[in-house]
Amino acid sequence: MNETERTDQALWFETEVLPHTRALRSWLLVRFPTLPDIDDLVQESFTRILKAKSKATILSSRALLFTIARNLALDAVRRQKVVNFEAITEDTPSYVLIDETDIIETISRQQELELLTHVIQSLPTRCRKVFTLRTAYGMTLTEIAEQMGVSLSTVEKAMAQGTRLCAEYFAKKR
Repeated sequence: MNETERTDQALWFETEVLPHTRALRSWLLVRFPTLPDIDDLVQESFTRILKAKSKATILSSRALLFTIARNLALDAVRRQKVVNFEAITEDTPSYVLIDETDIIETISRQQELELLTHVIQSLPTRCRKVFTLRTAYGMTLTEIAEQMGVSLSTVEKAMAQGTRLCAEYFAKKR
């Protein structure tokens, strides 16, 4: 990479990525409050987006940054859940054998998530894209309009339609 490319990449990083740092940290803290070091996730996200930029054109740096951070956070959560297995012997205290996980609650959450996923997937294409960018990625309506190349009014209408269709679907299920 020559000096001009490094300068271009640094300028891109300063203008397209760094302005989202505060929003990214807040978003991670809200969605992943149990993670010990959010700053490490943010820095790793920066590293990965720079690697991605060197390999391909990035259409939405904010969307990619948040996606990278979400994936890193999910990996960290999975690593937190790794359990060390120890042999159970006759001397093992009985409280170790008790499973306190509420199976019904876990299944209920899984079913709700599957139902929500089904509802979102059944939305019209534009509506589904707007709804997903807004709810899953936390993008503002203005950012969505810019990314999709449509008017703010179109995005607002699609979001309203998605919300209405989801509400109608769940109202029928009750």
